[in-house]
Amino acid sequence: MTDIYEFEGKTLCNTNSVLGEGPTYDPDSNTVWWFNILGKELHELNLSTGAKKVHPLPAMASVLARIDAGRQLIATEEGLFVRDVASGNLTFYAALENDRPENRSNDGRTHPSGALWIGTMSKRAENQAGAIYHVAGGKVTKIFNGISIPNSICFSPDGTIGYYTDSRLNRLMRVMVDPNTGMPSGEPIVLVDSADEPGDIDGSVVDADGYIWNSRWGAGVVDRYNPDGLRISRYKVPAVQPSCPAFIGVNADRLAVTTAWEGLDEDARSAQPSAGALLELGIEVKGVFDPVYVI
Repeated sequence: MTDIYEFEGKTLCNTNSVLGEGPTYDPDSNTVWWFNILGKELHELNLSTGAKKVHPLPAMASVLARIDAGRQLIATEEGLFVRDVASGNLTFYAALENDRPENRSNDGRTHPSGALWIGTMSKRAENQAGAIYHVAGGKVTKIFNGISIPNSICFSPDGTIGYYTDSRLNRLMRVMVDPNTGMPSGEPIVLVDSADEPGDIDGSVVDADGYIWNSRWGAGVVDRYNPDGLRISRYKVPAVQPSCPAFIGVNADRLAVTTAWEGLDEDARSAQPSAGALLELGIEVKGVFDPVYVI
């Protein structure tokens, strides 16, 4: 039985992104970073001061990984770039489907080994046009192919299990992973099959106990699954299209979630003014910080 909870959280940032995505937290500066993919923006919110900045980008981007205090790795429709935090300058790092300009990056996350998994998809969301790649030391390796909308990329805290989904199929996949390299070491299996339920499996994170927190796009909820794939709780949010959660706060004990208003008509947007905002669930969690990318 799934416990259902009403929203008791708050809005962290009411800048309404067309497609808010890719949130991550930097514990060194107490800062949340996330993207407005379609708006070509990187958003920055300092939780200590409340200071908010929006950084225009030259291309659509979707994933940010910390390298160190001064550098970030970001995935864009034009490849992977190292971003200087102080200046915002971008330096090319590695190609990512540079032979497929019709594609863009989507969901991704850093593995405990310091490698990055990053998904790609068609800008028109064409069937099976995308893939998931493993990035380490500047080398990009395709690990899963034929994916329409890659999402839910996340890992168990010990790095032995990886998760991902094709949101078009709505099956959360589980795969064994080499904890030292972040490379898959087995074949993916279906952990959660929710193809017949409303909404789509979108972005996910895994907490310190190995439980999976998933944003369910189109259903206005964040679901929590145990490691066996049983949904044990559901948290409502005031936006029908939550896209991705992130553990935030100096103790990683808070949960933020990006949202979007992409595709909503005027009436739907009026009915949910939080669509596109960065929200906080308002519950205490036992989270973990995203690992740094080893360049």
